Amino acid sequence: MKKSFLLADDSKPGMSRRFFMQSAAVCGVTLGISPVLAHSAAASTNQGEKPNDPVNHTQRTLGRGNAAMIVSALGFGVMGLNYHRGPHPDRQAATRLLHQAVEHGITLFDTAESYGPYTNEALAGEALSQFRGKIAVTTKFGHEFVNGKRTGKQNSRPEHIRQVAETSLRRLKIETIELFYQHRLDRNVPIEDVAGTVKDLIQEGKVRHFGLCEVSAEAIRKAHAIQPLTAIQSEYHLMWREPEKEVLPICEELGIGFVPYSPLNRGLLGGKLNEFTNFNNGNDNRNTLPRFQPEAIRQNLRFVEAMTEFGRIRGMTSAQLALIWLLAKKPWIVPIPGTSKLSHLEENIRAQAFLLTQEDIIELESKLAAIPIIGDRYPAEQQRLVGQ
Repeated sequence: MKKSFLLADDSKPGMSRRFFMQSAAVCGVTLGISPVLAHSAAASTNQGEKPNDPVNHTQRTLGRGNAAMIVSALGFGVMGLNYHRGPHPDRQAATRLLHQAVEHGITLFDTAESYGPYTNEALAGEALSQFRGKIAVTTKFGHEFVNGKRTGKQNSRPEHIRQVAETSLRRLKIETIELFYQHRLDRNVPIEDVAGTVKDLIQEGKVRHFGLCEVSAEAIRKAHAIQPLTAIQSEYHLMWREPEKEVLPICEELGIGFVPYSPLNRGLLGGKLNEFTNFNNGNDNRNTLPRFQPEAIRQNLRFVEAMTEFGRIRGMTSAQLALIWLLAKKPWIVPIPGTSKLSHLEENIRAQAFLLTQEDIIELESKLAAIPIIGDRYPAEQQRLVGQ
């Protein structure tokens, strides 16, 4: 099997070594990406790219027209630095890591009021507010809390959205939320009312862009008609490809960016977890997920081993393969892997140095399709909240 470093959508054989070295050069210690907060219609060129256009591994555009937002090709999921991912670094170490992510060229950082709750936004605000105007910190609304505890209900009433916006602005130490997502759909509030409320916040200068998380194509279309969407955020990776059925096609149709969270399937695709990994420390939700039960992990390691084998002959780790596969799918996809370790951050960034041919992708997907995936991604009660 030949080694190849062509772009997934580039049909021209024999890409020069010089081009590959240029691609690799941008993925060193510093990517040298220019400031991201461009808000003009000129920022929407990625949505119009043709299938054979080069994949941009330094900057990408989420959304188009007035909703366009230029960001780094890889973002950073802040959540795991102090929520839902087990033992985490102290505030000082987490701050250093976030600063290193900025130095490495990351310009998109994702958090939410529900992470903690509130503590993850506070961490992002303390660590990243000094980079205002150079990076984008995105956050979310939609869950209901009473006395700092989640009730299990959704709340996207207009007055609540406004309240969350005000408190998030204070915690993040910013004047405008770059991208404000509805975290989960609220069945009691029409999506048109949600979109209208965010539209008002945009006109008031408190929010710059609008996004939705884990919603159906129908909800996307309704919301977009009221306030153009910049991005849809959803779980998407080699072990969960459901967005390919309806969500990615409507994003392409309407010119909306796509931000996959958990692009490494909560660490599983990185090859560092096994059936003996302990998630029972009080700050790790993976112990509640069917796919992370010991027997499921043991069987799902066949999937990871196949990725490792495929990546090894191309010089990449399974984590890098997972990320470059996402980047190769569409030029408006921006994954947001999270980590608490500098070594993993650098590994993720260096994924951008690798390029795949369409032949490579077909081979990889065919190889993995033959391996059964054990366990649902969410328990039934959580799954009911997504894809509505």
